[in-house]
Amino acid sequence: MGHLWLVLLLLLGAASLWIATALCRKPQDYAQLRDQLNTLFYRQRLREIDEDEEQGVVTEKTELITALQHSLLSDIPDHAPKAVKLGGRWVLLPVILVLIAVSVAMYLKTGGILQQMELSQVQQDYPQLRARLMDPNAEHLTMGELQQFALGLRATLQDEPNNVEDWAMLGRLGMVLNNSQLASQSFQRALHLAPNDANLKTDYAEVLVRSPDPQDNRQAQLLLQDMRVKYPQDTRLLTLLAADLYAQQKYSEAIRYWQQLLPSLAIGSPQREAIEKGIEQAKTNAGLQTSQLMLTIDLSTSAKRMLPENGVLYISVTDGVSPLPVAVKRVPLSHFPLNLVLDDSNAMVPERLLSAQHQLQVRARISRDGSAKPQKDDWFGLSSVTQFSGNQSLSVIIDQQEP
Repeated sequence: MGHLWLVLLLLLGAASLWIATALCRKPQDYAQLRDQLNTLFYRQRLREIDEDEEQGVVTEKTELITALQHSLLSDIPDHAPKAVKLGGRWVLLPVILVLIAVSVAMYLKTGGILQQMELSQVQQDYPQLRARLMDPNAEHLTMGELQQFALGLRATLQDEPNNVEDWAMLGRLGMVLNNSQLASQSFQRALHLAPNDANLKTDYAEVLVRSPDPQDNRQAQLLLQDMRVKYPQDTRLLTLLAADLYAQQKYSEAIRYWQQLLPSLAIGSPQREAIEKGIEQAKTNAGLQTSQLMLTIDLSTSAKRMLPENGVLYISVTDGVSPLPVAVKRVPLSHFPLNLVLDDSNAMVPERLLSAQHQLQVRARISRDGSAKPQKDDWFGLSSVTQFSGNQSLSVIIDQQEP
């Protein structure tokens, strides 16, 4: 940084000196310079005439010299030039200041000084950020700090381009920061240095699986299939294979790999539940879903006497723990008892399917004006929390009123 400023100041000084010299030159100096040039030209021309006479090229030497003298005299002005007053040397100060301002502005715009300052600050903070990241008991880095750390790590790798561990770390940072290009390029560099590292291959495959580019997905499939020959029971490989097949809408193959994983996962573990939901969603997408909840809705005697003419029946199914519905159905009032069927097509969100639940609770409410929000004195019924096996029947009696 200091060298850049030194060069800039030297250039500005040289330019300012040149301007000052040109503006401060007196008219007499220009006249003297002209006379010197004319004299040199006259003498050179005389030598050429003498050489031409010796060679017999010219025969009228006297006339040529006379004409040359007339030409020299014609270049001398009749009156000496008047001195031009420039108003003193201080008149140059604005010119020099403008030159400096323009030069500095152009450098700030194109010279990258702000980026250099930011990089310098990142390099100063990098050791402390790395220490925090490597310490499991330290405060976690924010997303902004992770971006700073990634920038500092890239700068460090310019000096240590063969550091496999740091290239792998930069690739994982790219995944965390959702920067697929950074992650992919970093893992490629790491694999170039350690081509047989199975963990690096798996990390790189995960980047390719996450990519929205179908070509990357196909490359991931080839890489994972090759690795599965060597590591047939690797849980992470099977998970990535299933996810990649699911992304390519090959649902039956994805289900097959997920089902291979289930025996090795503890019942009730978050990973097992996620895989079970993935299987059910894949079945739904492939048209293989057979899970159903058969409901019978009836009214108490009191509810029948107060049944509104234009009411709407809302049915919501939860997992008995979270109030967020797993499935919802809206039907106009008709005769009771009412029989209906709910399945994954009634799911509120694709991530929480009815078929993936292990227990259910059903709530049926009659809205007098069709409002989805419960209102005072609306009649409703609530079932107990019941284990769900995938094909089940439940009965709900509407016998209570909203307080």
